[in-house]
Amino acid sequence: MPTTIAGSDEGTLGPTDGAGAIRGSRRTRVLATIGVNHALHDGYTDLIYVLLPVWQAEFGLGYVALALVRSLYVGALASLQMPATALAHVLGARTVLVLGTLLSAGGYALAGASGGLVGLCVALALSGAGSSTQHPLASAVIARTYGTRARGPLGTYNFAGDLGKAALPALAGLLLTHADWRFVLWLAAGLGAVVAAGVATLLPREPILREEARARPQVAEPGDPTVGRTGFGLLVAVGILDNAARPAFLVYLPFLLQEKGAALTTVGVAFGLAAVGGALGKAIFGRLGDRFGVTRCVILSEAGTAAAILLVIASPLTLALAVLPVLGVMLNGTSSVLYGTVPELAPHGRVEHAFAVFYTWTLGGSALATPLLYGPLGDAVGPRWAAVAAAATAFAVVPIMLVLSPHVATKP
Repeated sequence: MPTTIAGSDEGTLGPTDGAGAIRGSRRTRVLATIGVNHALHDGYTDLIYVLLPVWQAEFGLGYVALALVRSLYVGALASLQMPATALAHVLGARTVLVLGTLLSAGGYALAGASGGLVGLCVALALSGAGSSTQHPLASAVIARTYGTRARGPLGTYNFAGDLGKAALPALAGLLLTHADWRFVLWLAAGLGAVVAAGVATLLPREPILREEARARPQVAEPGDPTVGRTGFGLLVAVGILDNAARPAFLVYLPFLLQEKGAALTTVGVAFGLAAVGGALGKAIFGRLGDRFGVTRCVILSEAGTAAAILLVIASPLTLALAVLPVLGVMLNGTSSVLYGTVPELAPHGRVEHAFAVFYTWTLGGSALATPLLYGPLGDAVGPRWAAVAAAATAFAVVPIMLVLSPHVATKP
């Protein structure tokens, strides 16, 4: 079967074409460009965690308010996934990705220029809106570019995102000891403008509607069980709990570490350690899912997440820091397995639509759960018990995954 080249204006290339080297080079360029963009946006998302103690001190915020501030970013990111996908049908994936990156960077620039809490909240919502363009479009481009071999590249794409989570929060933690937080956000905004220029230059043009119309009849047969809605719905439920557990713990991590005697620089390093482990987890679990199956890998990562969270809570500072990379591996390992399964369970083979729905629900659940559930819990019982609730949320994935298992039993 000929393979459609995502972002190509040249039609299709057969597996024996002399253009195979060009095809490989184009795939590598697509994956590298989208990976850097993912690193920026995920770094933007986790940068907020390092700034929460700073904003708490400056604006006198409680845990509910802090969770709400973060959720303004994530909520905008989640709620605009579907509109971003629809816009890409008109303008093309590359244009929407560039505009989204510029908007996200502009939001951080505005946050740095804001004089008060209201301006900060508006700016974070704008930045989250820009980041909404990234996940569904980039994932769908990779899925189309690599076809049936997309699980590994999707794991690489997720690995790149966690490199951004490792780099930006750690760098911000270091800079915050020498500079005002507003200046740090301006630097982050400048980096976003550079990445947007790179995406505009390096990512090939991709006419989404035309390519998806060609590919759709070939993705799944009408009788294929992967087109059923039950399996995909269960996958979304797993993703919601997985995405809720992560911020539910990370929102309280700075305060748990400060209780153990950590300085702000140490908090930034801690997020870097967790993110490095997370990047490794995404790379490892994306391939473990191919070898050992989705069910085993998800159960391992979620049970490991719950155990590692409890260990961090109970440990002194040095041991807690040592556990954070392992926690990162488990905390983010699930996502690579889930993302790689979305194309396989996409109803009616509509991969791009499935990614948009998946990200909308999973990120939206995270955005709502943090301020409505875990924020009040933190105010009521403190950071320790709120983090214990995050561990329980991760472990709640296990029974749902057992129900989902028959739908992915024949799939890696």
